[in-house]
Amino acid sequence: MAFNITSEGDQLIFTSKNLVLGVLFLLPYWYNVILGRQVRWIHALHKKYGTVVRVGPKQLSFIDGRAWKDIYGHRTGGRASNHKDEQFYSKPINGIDSLITEPSDAEHGRIRKIFANAFSHKALVEQEPLIRKYAELLVSQTSAAAAAAAATSPFDLVKLYNFTTFDIMGDLTFGEPLHLLRTNKYTPWVDAVFGGFKAGDLARITLEYPLLRAIWTLATPRRLAAMRRAHFQHSADRVERRLAAESPRPDIWSLALRDGGDGARLERGKMHSNAALFMLAGTETTATLLSGLTYHLLRAPDKLRVLLAEIRGAFAAVDEMDLVNLQRLPYLSACVEEGLRMYPPVPFALPRKIAPGGAETRVYVPQFAAYHSAVNFVSPDAFLPERWMGGPEFESDRRDVLQPFSFGPRNCLGKK
Repeated sequence: MAFNITSEGDQLIFTSKNLVLGVLFLLPYWYNVILGRQVRWIHALHKKYGTVVRVGPKQLSFIDGRAWKDIYGHRTGGRASNHKDEQFYSKPINGIDSLITEPSDAEHGRIRKIFANAFSHKALVEQEPLIRKYAELLVSQTSAAAAAAAATSPFDLVKLYNFTTFDIMGDLTFGEPLHLLRTNKYTPWVDAVFGGFKAGDLARITLEYPLLRAIWTLATPRRLAAMRRAHFQHSADRVERRLAAESPRPDIWSLALRDGGDGARLERGKMHSNAALFMLAGTETTATLLSGLTYHLLRAPDKLRVLLAEIRGAFAAVDEMDLVNLQRLPYLSACVEEGLRMYPPVPFALPRKIAPGGAETRVYVPQFAAYHSAVNFVSPDAFLPERWMGGPEFESDRRDVLQPFSFGPRNCLGKK
């Protein structure tokens, strides 16, 4: 049975006995979004009703791995690609699209090509000294926090991971450190990033209901709107300082603008919009993965022992642990893959609207639900890195379902 989001695919969907007509309104969906239960709610729907669920009017959720290609893949056979659901992605405050909000495939391709050099494997190797500096500081701060805490007292490792990822991306994006690890606290600018995640969900609801949108516009204090503008301007000012410095260090801008290539024709407004995007997409997501992976390793000491033995057996000194050598460790790679499956940084769905002829239906693959389905993985709720090492007990696993960086021409640029 093939998943084709076309007229034939529509017929398949609407006649499939696994399809659930489900709720008639989007209110249950938004109710769970507001309560922060959206991910678990959709997962429960798929456990009950199968691989295809009608979540609301003109809204279909898929957890079959073949849906990735049909929903997010390249145009094939003369069929237009499914465009991004613009209601889901808020435009930057300057009104100029970033990579993630750009509706035009051609313009997205142009901008992506410019930034590709800054996110390539070669770039990562060039940036390794900067990344290593913050990794060493993270280890130092973690050791200090552990020593200061009583034997049974917890300390906030999630916060330290966030400090690290924001420091790294701040240095790569703005050419100057944010000093979060050194000061052991968030700046107001970074605090506003986390607040923006929650506010974004609420604002998105108003796009569905015109009356709510009018109320939201009237009720939103001018102070909040001013804070949003100030936050974006702070990011734009940092970009301007970095560009004025003309630094040769291998950060995003020196690599994207290198040798006066296509990057030299990148408009200032797009620089500002994408800088703000990089500070969102490259920070909290990575910290989330690290937090989830650490949690599962600590909950599975037998797996942790295997990982430690592999690392300590491969290196005689810390200096030998570079990006190239670390990638050669199979169990470490398996742990990262399993961490992405168990605790995906983007656990919810990134919707697309079916190409013309699809009645503007929203379709998506909710990652957490797909990765925790017994249809796709043996013992889906168990942390088992061995499943990525080719064991016979995992032959039925559908590994192609795991797409934590999304799929197709608009997948995450930072996948490397």
